[in-house]
Amino acid sequence: MPVALVWFRNDLRLNDNPALRMALEEGYTPLPVYIHAPEEEAGWAPGAASNAWRHRSLQALDVDLRARGSALHLRTGPTAAALQDLLGEADAQAVFWNRKYEPATQPRDAALKKQLREQGLRVESANGGLLFEPWDLATGQGTPYRVFTPFWRAARARWRLPSPWQAPVRLPACDVAAPVTLSSLGLMPKRDWDRGFWDAWRPGEAGAREALEIFIDGALRGYREDRDRPDRVGTSRLSPHLHFGEIAPWRVAAALEQARNAANAAEVEAFLRELGWREFAWHLLHHFPHTADRNLNPRFDGFAWATPGAGTLAAWQRGQTGVPIVDAGLRELWATGYMHNRVRMIVASFLTKHLRLHWLHGARWFWDTLVDADLANNTLGWQWTAGTGADAAPYFRVFNPVTQARRFDPHGEYIARWVPELRGLPAAARFAPWESPALVARLAPGYPATPMVDLAEGREAALAAYRSSGD
Repeated sequence: MPVALVWFRNDLRLNDNPALRMALEEGYTPLPVYIHAPEEEAGWAPGAASNAWRHRSLQALDVDLRARGSALHLRTGPTAAALQDLLGEADAQAVFWNRKYEPATQPRDAALKKQLREQGLRVESANGGLLFEPWDLATGQGTPYRVFTPFWRAARARWRLPSPWQAPVRLPACDVAAPVTLSSLGLMPKRDWDRGFWDAWRPGEAGAREALEIFIDGALRGYREDRDRPDRVGTSRLSPHLHFGEIAPWRVAAALEQARNAANAAEVEAFLRELGWREFAWHLLHHFPHTADRNLNPRFDGFAWATPGAGTLAAWQRGQTGVPIVDAGLRELWATGYMHNRVRMIVASFLTKHLRLHWLHGARWFWDTLVDADLANNTLGWQWTAGTGADAAPYFRVFNPVTQARRFDPHGEYIARWVPELRGLPAAARFAPWESPALVARLAPGYPATPMVDLAEGREAALAAYRSSGD
């Protein structure tokens, strides 16, 4: 049988893998390949938390391949040279891959496809990560959607899930020299910063399937309400698995549809809508690739962002702001590589509104510390909160972190877990400890007596700056 390279990227699974399926169905012996070339991601090379996850996911993929008689072959970039070397070593006649949609990788992949086809090779790419290609949905005027609701309405009108596909239990062996080892890629943190991550996560395809099953059997019940409660297990926790392609979004959607009944139909629809936001994020990044670094709404290009003072940004990053719900979220992020979505909005609003720091400061920190760091979702989330992007929160929407904490962490349990200095306080005093100075001095002396910025003053300063930016 002729050999085909199957080039893995953020599609680290065997089931529901269109590139692998194409290679097999067209009669090729697949040579699974991963090429590490972070320098080709332009200014958004994967961060430390993503790399730590990727190390374990690649390891899991190789184990799955070896159980089927194959193996994952690792190389380092430049990608074009690595592919040429592998084509020669394996005497391969074809290359298959699943598409990526980042601004840096789309033109690179298009150039590679053209170059390889000119060499007489069979080269095919497929959609391995989205329910809709970013170019599949458009407004009645043929322009990209910039508002989620009509985008989602159009998506639901064209809702067609691909059929699930199970990889064969045996794959034909195809071996070449293996000069690159996983450890040599340098994906692991230089110090043991990530050790707390793996109590909560299981990277790899099996871990993704397990997370989906746990969600359907548990948190799906009450999802609409509980998804906003950081003190509860109310979300799917599928985001890193989806980001690394350890499970296909259509597999997730199909499982939810299969579980749908009269009692949970509204919960299922609410979760599918969240998958829709993921699709919308990639739709936007494809059509507006500059938004990873610049405002979508040019009105804010001259906005008077504050200059970070000495230690201000570091205090926010490490959860030392003196605002308990903000500090809890950022400490959860540092300890687990994850932050609850509701809290992400709160800490982002605090940074961009109360501190009035540019959203890129936050986006870069999330990019380096989140295990589910996804360029499209990260960009959409930060620009939404800052008010500079598509479907954005209006500039006058400033999350009050105390009100948010009282509403979504009503007993202060999330705060107590991640800000242990405040555990000794009564629950009612955990949300705004500066309102109970004597109590804090006695029971929580290690916590800041006041927030790094007065919340009312910070809000008014933000509103004034936004108003002055012009309509």
